[in-house]
Amino acid sequence: MGTPERIALSDDGGQSTPVLLEFLLYETPSEFFMFGSDKCKKKWKVLRIGKLDEFKLCITEDSRTYSEMEFRVIKKRIDKCNKSTGGLKFVTNCYGIVGFIKFLGPYYMLLITERKQIGMICGHAVYSIAKTDMIPLTSSSRSSTVDPSNEKRYKKLFQTVDLTKNFFFSYSYYIMYSLQKNLSNYESRLPVYETLFVWNEFLTRDIRNQLGNSTWTVAVVHGFFKQIRLSVLGRNINLILIARRSRHYAGTRYLRRGVNDKGRVANDVESEQIVTEDVHKGFPVQVSSIVQHRGSIPLFWSQESAVKLKPGIIVSKKDGSYEATKLHFENLECRYGNPVVILNLIKAREKKPRESILLAEFANAIAVINKDFSHENHLKFLHWDLHQFSKVNAISVFLHLEKVAENVLELTHFFYGEVLSSSCNNFHVDRMDEGMCNAAMDENNMGTCHINDFSDLNRSYLIKPPVLQAGVLRTNCIDCLDRTNFAQFAYGLAALGHQLHTMGYLDAPTINFSSPLAYDIMNIYEAMGDSLAMQYGGSPAHNKLFAELRGEWKPATRSQELLRSAKRYFSNVCTDPDKQKAIDLLLGHFQPQLGKPSIWEPDYDCHPDTTRSGFSFAGEGIRTPLKRSLSAGSIVSKGSSSLIDVLPSDTSWCTPTVSHKNSVHPLMHSESGYSNFLDINRVSSSVNSLEEEPLNERSVFEFPWSFTSSGEIKPESNPFCHTDSSLKEMETGDRSSIEGYSEGFVQWVEQETFFH
Repeated sequence: MGTPERIALSDDGGQSTPVLLEFLLYETPSEFFMFGSDKCKKKWKVLRIGKLDEFKLCITEDSRTYSEMEFRVIKKRIDKCNKSTGGLKFVTNCYGIVGFIKFLGPYYMLLITERKQIGMICGHAVYSIAKTDMIPLTSSSRSSTVDPSNEKRYKKLFQTVDLTKNFFFSYSYYIMYSLQKNLSNYESRLPVYETLFVWNEFLTRDIRNQLGNSTWTVAVVHGFFKQIRLSVLGRNINLILIARRSRHYAGTRYLRRGVNDKGRVANDVESEQIVTEDVHKGFPVQVSSIVQHRGSIPLFWSQESAVKLKPGIIVSKKDGSYEATKLHFENLECRYGNPVVILNLIKAREKKPRESILLAEFANAIAVINKDFSHENHLKFLHWDLHQFSKVNAISVFLHLEKVAENVLELTHFFYGEVLSSSCNNFHVDRMDEGMCNAAMDENNMGTCHINDFSDLNRSYLIKPPVLQAGVLRTNCIDCLDRTNFAQFAYGLAALGHQLHTMGYLDAPTINFSSPLAYDIMNIYEAMGDSLAMQYGGSPAHNKLFAELRGEWKPATRSQELLRSAKRYFSNVCTDPDKQKAIDLLLGHFQPQLGKPSIWEPDYDCHPDTTRSGFSFAGEGIRTPLKRSLSAGSIVSKGSSSLIDVLPSDTSWCTPTVSHKNSVHPLMHSESGYSNFLDINRVSSSVNSLEEEPLNERSVFEFPWSFTSSGEIKPESNPFCHTDSSLKEMETGDRSSIEGYSEGFVQWVEQETFFH
């Protein structure tokens, strides 16, 4: 399928303008001229960018659209008019403007000079950035008053954010939105660049404001994109895995933790798994997608110091009513609908309480928030100590997560539709800067957002009524990296079984984890986990469970885990502070000013809790007075009539009503965890019946929390002193592969493999 031409309508509803895909940049001593063309080079536009004013960005666009012949005539005229000063000189060709940035001296223009096609969604090409150029808007006749050493240092720091790694875009497909969202036709929308997954919102703000459109820029998403072709019973399908990282409260592992006052969480990532048929043009195409979410535990918490191998966890009591936590879940509800299902994988039992401190606080927060929500909007909470359970074997972990996934899928469903292959190329070919989310609410009133009934779904593209996802699974551990990624793989594989079954490729909605198809999915989720871990944690993910599930857990793999732990530690201690500063520059959280302290001065602290006066630090990273706001999300918009919040039809899975006098914690607990909606003992027993050797649950789990008369959760006395010998056994194996490491370091890595 060819790449469609997307038409961009002007703000005043006037003549439509072409979508610009390729650009030529020329310059004179006083200004740059950029010529943009459509795919066929039949329509051309002209942009002028001034070079003479160091303190102001001056951009003007010719309102006319020119033919190729007219473009050549205009270029000759400009060259002739500037003959006395050297004429019109060619600078570079490019594929879009990423944005403009200013430090202390002139503005810089960021261009995509090379691109690589990495996939195609329903006929719409998706590209990664292969090479960029950073061009100063300066004239040789103008002298600068700025200290060149500081300017050079800012530029070097900014360029440590490598735009060629895991940044991607599309000219004709809204890659920042899910497939379900793209097949929806909303009348009123928030601007695309203001959504949470577009990382160059700040960089493009000036040009978009001056021109009133986004014709010359591309909306860049950060995270992960991978497309593979699979064969299922002799029929080909395309599987696409996308991870979209939020730009709000973005940063590195120890410098961005928990939640901020606006309800934004660290390491907020939306993952979407898309399945499309590989058919000829003109035939019906079945399409399906499932979206899941990961994000830091939405409490005010931090860790003491990255220098320590196991820094302590500090939980702030500044938000006793959990307002920020509530804002976060209201935002998830606006983005995805109900129910919001929380899968919490952190440790429940430790010799020295660390993660378990957050566990108690998180459970209490959910219970308090649910008191303010209607019953149908209650948050569904499931805690399961994956680290403890992984000491049995990876198969047991996977089977438990698979059972959880089946129950969640029954609650949220997934998107499925059937469209004509020719119409796939045409949906959402309107202007990129028009928003996508129909949220009729002001940014100060996020809590009153309602989800619609999908009556505005663009059914002209659909052959038959679609199945819709309503709700989302939110998974977290401590860093939302290693344990979370394995859980997301289990959910993705379970969802794929249902997707392929609905599309008629499988007789039953299940895929055996040892099948070749499951191995292909495992590989792509591993790759996603490595990319996200590099971005947030500084090293590839710990993939011990993946290796065990494939039967590959060998001494060499243990050695690899040691090296990854060492790399992550080095990154957190040595490079993360500068990386955080570069991200703050990219997102506009820190804007350098003459006469103000520099970002590298000692008084500047990368952690938003300790921002000092005198710095120009703006954006979502800092603690500001509570302000409710909505970022257009992924799946749903406004209304509620078709959203469901029902438990599985098999009532044996449901939590019986538990009455606690004066208690706000109607949680059902067992030796393996606790939940307010799922019978965990039933999950465990059903998994045990599938295994060749039933699990001895008592030797693996001992639920360490009890309820007080007031409904609070508190640790049992001595909950972390478990004496069962099965928990003390270390994995046996050839230790020659880890020679050269200190015993203390090896023990730390073995304990921390699933800490993150």
